[in-house]
Amino acid sequence: MKDPLAPTLRELRAGPCKGAGGTGRAGRSFPLVNDNETVGRETDMSASVSMPLGGVQVGSYENYQQAQRAVDFLSDQKFPVENVTIIGSDLRMVERVTGRLSWGRAIGAGAASGAWFGLFVGLLLGIFATDGADWIGSVLTGLLIGLVFGAVFGAVGYAASQGKRDFTSTSQVVASRYDVLCAPQVAEQARAELAKLSLRG
Repeated sequence: MKDPLAPTLRELRAGPCKGAGGTGRAGRSFPLVNDNETVGRETDMSASVSMPLGGVQVGSYENYQQAQRAVDFLSDQKFPVENVTIIGSDLRMVERVTGRLSWGRAIGAGAASGAWFGLFVGLLLGIFATDGADWIGSVLTGLLIGLVFGAVFGAVGYAASQGKRDFTSTSQVVASRYDVLCAPQVAEQARAELAKLSLRG
């Protein structure tokens, strides 16, 4: 069924426009779009997208210690460091192999960690001891129990690996570079302060 209020193509072509929007013979209005307003919105959107996280870059460093030193220098110069952000780029995980893992090392490491935990528990139980002998007995008992259970858990964990990881290691996430970013309104001040730091070496 045809909508009686829908304007025909001929009416749309012939209908006059008034004010901010056109009004056809059927009384339906068609708002006009301001091209300048549209361009302004697109510009604001592109600016917000292109603005990097944390502001504009005021310095770039090879390691975190240098970036930390730069921010610490800004803080010493009474700069508002709440406007500063450190961003690490090109993150990668580095695993450093510390040694070979064997049955002896696995059991020994488990026993050592268990002994520390047992010692802690023994000291807690020693608080309720009535005399020195009971206190020493509580500490030794907790130490021995922790040592035995730690060794057992170490052996079970090594057996569960089935020889697929016969080494010990430590891992950390590092970045190839660290950028110091700052809020745009104070970026020039931050660059000036960091320039002083670079001159000091």
